[in-house]
Amino acid sequence: MKAIRYLGMLAAAVALASIVAAQEVRTDWDKNAVFERFHTYSWGRVRTSNPLWEPRIEEVVDKELSGKGWHKVQDGGDIVIMAVGATQNLQEYQTFYDGMGGWRWGGFGETTTTVQNYRVGTLVLDLYTTNDKHLIWRGTASDTLSDNPERNEKNLDKAVDKMFKKFPLKK
Repeated sequence: MKAIRYLGMLAAAVALASIVAAQEVRTDWDKNAVFERFHTYSWGRVRTSNPLWEPRIEEVVDKELSGKGWHKVQDGGDIVIMAVGATQNLQEYQTFYDGMGGWRWGGFGETTTTVQNYRVGTLVLDLYTTNDKHLIWRGTASDTLSDNPERNEKNLDKAVDKMFKKFPLKK
């Protein structure tokens, strides 16, 4: 009976991992903005809970925008980019039934509740017009973080790639 319960717990843990590991990427933009007018950008502030990630974020975004024909300038670009990265600790509660009775069937069974802790990282990228500081585009990405920094960097690459997939927007 214990083997069945542990197999059930393992299956649920795998299901949880696949649910929380799903990367969420969203974009929104000013429908009146004419993106064809913009060709250069400068970086404003980049803030993260871990300063090691600030240049990584800039590098990935620079690569994406360069591939779209945009050019980075030190100051005075058409667009100013601001980025915020944050992490949050979350918990998921999983309850497992041994399949022998329990409250559902009126019998006596064992239930086990476990707590799964995981960290979620969120990146928000904002593009503002330099002259009037008008927000024209926002991209957000959230993903479960790994203890492996290389895996997190790959996930950052994927998230930024998804954000800029249909960029620049055309009317």
